[in-house]
Amino acid sequence: MTAIRPVFYVSDGTGITAETIGHSLLTQFSGFSFLTDRISFVDDADKAREAAARIRVAGEQYGVRPIVVNSCVDEQLSAVLAQSGALMLDVFAPFIGHLERELDQPRQAHVGRAHGMVDFDSYHRRIEAMNYALTHDDGVGLDYEEADVVLVGVSRAGKTPTCVYLALHYGLKAANYPLTDGDLESDRLPPRLKAYRRKLFGLTIDPERLHQIRQERRPDSGYARLETCRREVQAAEAIFGLERIPMLSTTYVSIEEISSKVLSTLGLQRGMF
Repeated sequence: MTAIRPVFYVSDGTGITAETIGHSLLTQFSGFSFLTDRISFVDDADKAREAAARIRVAGEQYGVRPIVVNSCVDEQLSAVLAQSGALMLDVFAPFIGHLERELDQPRQAHVGRAHGMVDFDSYHRRIEAMNYALTHDDGVGLDYEEADVVLVGVSRAGKTPTCVYLALHYGLKAANYPLTDGDLESDRLPPRLKAYRRKLFGLTIDPERLHQIRQERRPDSGYARLETCRREVQAAEAIFGLERIPMLSTTYVSIEEISSKVLSTLGLQRGMF
């Protein structure tokens, strides 16, 4: 029977940092059912006591020591949280001391800075990139002069969510172009894409997985038939191969991994926000 372990991501801000790091850590362990809960904006002693009580109750309910991934910058709040009896994993503790010594400067505790709107230019760039992704989705806008990358592939291969992720997390203007039946009849790039060859990145997918996804969208349609999926994927991959377009299968790959591969392959140097 899988062991249940309650896990709390606690922060004085959004909790995104704690949850991201905590999730990465927990994926390294199997045989557990981690019940995760995010407690955000714990920015005073009363909220810290409420959070500690909530964590303590979970420990009593499941008869195990809860795990807390904590990104609160105020050490006094962290001390209150520790009264819950949970295993406390401080996101900043392993690094702050080393950085203070290296930079010869004590840290300045700023709540919510990692995901706050501190750099207005960067924030504006993300919003602009998101607008671009939405107006250049599924071949709606075909002027790709401003695009940083154009994802190409058959319908439901993962183009749209990857474009949104690239825009939101990297501020990249990402467009996507769906290969239609007319495009797939030829073994060459659609004429409208040729001028943007250096920006193109192909996404493909296992035909059976594509069949499952399309079945959920349009059950028992010609669009979702396995034979259709096989034909379209084969034709798309042939185009990518002949045109030497870099390609990645999204079948077992997360959006984060797809995005990293796109960045590294096309040489797009952009830090994550």
